[in-house]
Amino acid sequence: MESRTGLEAVSNELLGQRLRELRTESGKSLRAVAREMSISPSAVSQIERGTMRPSVSRLIAYVTAIGVPLAAVFDVPEDPKPDPAVPGLAIRRAWEVAPIELSGGVTFRRLSPVPAPDVEFFESTYPPNAISTAHGQFLKHEGYEVGTVTAGELTIEFETEIVTLAKGDSITFPCSRPHIIGNRSDTETAVATWLIVHR
Repeated sequence: MESRTGLEAVSNELLGQRLRELRTESGKSLRAVAREMSISPSAVSQIERGTMRPSVSRLIAYVTAIGVPLAAVFDVPEDPKPDPAVPGLAIRRAWEVAPIELSGGVTFRRLSPVPAPDVEFFESTYPPNAISTAHGQFLKHEGYEVGTVTAGELTIEFETEIVTLAKGDSITFPCSRPHIIGNRSDTETAVATWLIVHR
């Protein structure tokens, strides 16, 4: 699938390979990650082999279990080097970072040009009727989330309320508050930018 930037999404196999590399670097066993995610070791193995595409919630649960930020999943062999003439400046063009396609056709694309400490900046695209979890489980993770819808409508379902955000609407909430994100439209794609701040 091509993203709005025209760049082909990372394949299931490459995503699985990157997740396996990150898990190995973390020192966690496949069984330990499965236990922390409350899924079977077989399911983790299928994700790592690229035979099963994770949902948004499963991907975030995976990186949480191995103790890395979501931004680490984006396999960028060479991040741009800061310009020595302009300290602190880094530029990455839209076509240089492939998006990750998840279950239901949801895509995530890293917007920050380089990994930034304590902050993650992403764009998510939810096609019609897509949802962040294929399992009906509420997601919670570390950090504080700030989101703005740039196209379509997104629905954020919390345990006690449902919030619908239209283009231009924003939301902020602690990521530890259980939530499910979805696009309830039958025809329109929803796009949002997200800033996740880790304390």
